[in-house]
Amino acid sequence: MAHIKLKPDNLDAEVARFAPARLTSPIFVNSIPKSGTHLIKNILRMFVPLDQHYRTQFIQWGNLQEHLVAFDRSRNLFSYGHLFFSDASAIELAGVRKILLYRDPYDWVLARARFFLSDEFDGNMDFIKDGTLSVDDLLSLMIFGIHGKAPKLSDMYDLNVAAWLGSSFVHPVRYEDLVRHVRELDGEEAEKFFNALFGAAGILVPDDWRERVRVGADRKHSGTARENLTGISVELPNSLPERHRRLVDYAAPGLRQLLGYA
Repeated sequence: MAHIKLKPDNLDAEVARFAPARLTSPIFVNSIPKSGTHLIKNILRMFVPLDQHYRTQFIQWGNLQEHLVAFDRSRNLFSYGHLFFSDASAIELAGVRKILLYRDPYDWVLARARFFLSDEFDGNMDFIKDGTLSVDDLLSLMIFGIHGKAPKLSDMYDLNVAAWLGSSFVHPVRYEDLVRHVRELDGEEAEKFFNALFGAAGILVPDDWRERVRVGADRKHSGTARENLTGISVELPNSLPERHRRLVDYAAPGLRQLLGYA
């Protein structure tokens, strides 16, 4: 099993400073890995009292049954994870407010490769980090998967994203939109975007919402932000090469159109 090594942040003190109003319903932030999970989680943390943060575990399919208390409607907790869609997950999260975060599959391939190369990822895949593989082969592995070690792109997007889009109480968020509105926080479009996000999460919008978003969105608090990853010795392109874009389209036809990228 892969392990992620991250330094703790100091956002709890900031949350306490803002004294958020209590949640009246449970919230689950679900995402495909490497789509900005820490960004949206840290933003929403600023609006949730500390005792309503579910900290026990990052919820995934393998540990779902051990952490059902996170969705207890009598406790109204804020939790997060990378949870596959299936009968059990759909049943256990029925009635729970769900925020679904994803990013353009083209950019996801690069983000996944960058994370696998970093010191923060320990997944028994040193062959990726030692420079033996060409960049082209590495990107192909991110698309088609590594047998017994990492699932292929189409499986990840099928179960972490696409299937959830048909579920009830799901508010989809594109990573690119989130980043753009954080950067343009004083604009009217950002206000509409965050009002919709907070409304879907059942969060009453306070007057200081922009300040809270700025604090939570500070990239220094995210151990998996691109600039905070360490030990990467392989140079990756800034955008996915054209032939690997064609491979993504071959591996997951219709996916980018479904998600609003084509």
